[in-house]
Amino acid sequence: MKRIDLEYDLVVIGGGTGGPMAAVKAKEQNPKLRVLLVDKANVKRSGAISMGMDGLNNAVIPGHATAEQYVKEITIANDGIVDQEAVMAYAANSFDMIQELDKWGVKFEKDETGDYAVRKVHHLGSYVLPMPEGHNMKRVLYRQLKRTRVEVTNRVVCTRLLTGVNGEITGVMGFDCRTADFYVIRCKAAIIATGAAGRMGLPSSGYLMGTYENPTNCGDGHAMAYHAGAALANLECYQINPLIKDYNGPACAYVTGPFGGYTANAAGERFIDCDYWSGQMMMEFYRELQSGNGPVFLKLDHLAEETISEIEVILHTNERPSRGRFHENRGNDYRKEMIEMHISEIGFCSGHSSSGIWINAQGETTVPGLYSAGDCASVPHNYMLGAFVYGKICGVNAAAYCAANTLNELDDAQVQAEHDRIEAPLLRTEGPTPFQVEYKTRRLVNDYLQPPKVTRKYQIGLRRMDEVRADAAHMVATNPHELMRAMETHSIIDCAEMAARASLFRTESRWGLYHYSVDHPERDDANWFCHSLLYKNAQGHMAMKKKEIEPYIVPIDEKEMDAYQRLRVVGEAA
Repeated sequence: MKRIDLEYDLVVIGGGTGGPMAAVKAKEQNPKLRVLLVDKANVKRSGAISMGMDGLNNAVIPGHATAEQYVKEITIANDGIVDQEAVMAYAANSFDMIQELDKWGVKFEKDETGDYAVRKVHHLGSYVLPMPEGHNMKRVLYRQLKRTRVEVTNRVVCTRLLTGVNGEITGVMGFDCRTADFYVIRCKAAIIATGAAGRMGLPSSGYLMGTYENPTNCGDGHAMAYHAGAALANLECYQINPLIKDYNGPACAYVTGPFGGYTANAAGERFIDCDYWSGQMMMEFYRELQSGNGPVFLKLDHLAEETISEIEVILHTNERPSRGRFHENRGNDYRKEMIEMHISEIGFCSGHSSSGIWINAQGETTVPGLYSAGDCASVPHNYMLGAFVYGKICGVNAAAYCAANTLNELDDAQVQAEHDRIEAPLLRTEGPTPFQVEYKTRRLVNDYLQPPKVTRKYQIGLRRMDEVRADAAHMVATNPHELMRAMETHSIIDCAEMAARASLFRTESRWGLYHYSVDHPERDDANWFCHSLLYKNAQGHMAMKKKEIEPYIVPIDEKEMDAYQRLRVVGEAA
């Protein structure tokens, strides 16, 4: 492997949403700052929004919602386990970011007065802002990268962070997925914006890349943060979403809701009164499937032709054009029948739940010089706009950190160890392929970790993961692309173990289906009204500890706190 040494002030890992925004804002904060954006694909079409997005799910716009109202909404939706200061940092900066994106050329839907056309899906407030031309998002971001002269390196897979004698960030390591060149990038600070851990469970189709989330987002950022010494928060709070059966894309009842669409059972009856994604919504979805009233469907066939046509434009031309082709090949017509839905595989994603690399309201992790933004960070229900906002927060604060610190020396032992770890699969001639080990890992996740959670199954799952790790130590890669898959498989195994250990640690049920424990079916606020943090202990093993909830800055009435437990429609479908 050829070694390539680089030197920058700041390295941003991940070219999807939060990463480009972080790099742009760091350069705007200090134009002299040497900023490198690294992506294992190409930033022009990378990340979960590579084909665009149909709207903003959490737009806090004056006249439609307040920052305090939004903080209250998310606190309730997340069963109270939030850092309200971090949620408030998003909410208070949401509208400024929308206006800036508007100036950059992102098209948001507006009414006849020129005001943003916000719609209601959430239980309490109105936050959904459609984007009729959201397919241009990556193009808009790339223009800003060029304008601010951010340096970009594509096709480099980042695998580990280098740390100094005090645990601070000193560099980033990885390799080129086309040449296998080994990269050592010396820096003062790093920002992880690698998205969700979306390739942890196996979709019902069995296809490794047929996941609900962008499959390239395999949890490598979560693994990098863990191995660098950062804490990760609430990993037992899985992401589980409703999806179109066999398509593995979002069902988008929350998109169609403002138009009159909704989630229904086999009889066409509505059984939940709010289609906003939450653990309790997914619990009601699961219960309906298990009750004999299923399957569960997306119901649009009662709507007018012009309404359905507008929905089709939103759902089939922006975020996932393949959805329209899927329905066409299946002979599905929103006008004539309901569309069958199902439940996704599990993953880590703060955008839809709250699991991720722990950060505070400044985007700082527990490692000096390390920041995180977007779906891999811990701010709950963050979505795309949250990635933008926290990308900006991380970029600005990382720039200030770089200005106050100098480059530190690299630890040659760390560099050599990572070089040898990466190179090993290329040197072997016999052993399992990355695809075989990945499939085995993800089948174990489905067999033992999918809720409802059973303690004995989790214990067996952990023992089986030890066996998988032994297999992974012998993986063979015949080319640089297979080497990327091998390193991704190591990250998937790490994330699966994190999910298991975090789930066993929290001995209660919380967040609806996200953490429903058969052995501990009740919520236990007396002992578990806290964050759970996973970290690497002094012996190099995964360990867990509790972290107190910081005092709320937006008070929540006791009667409001269980609002999401009252989502079920009583009478009609009960």
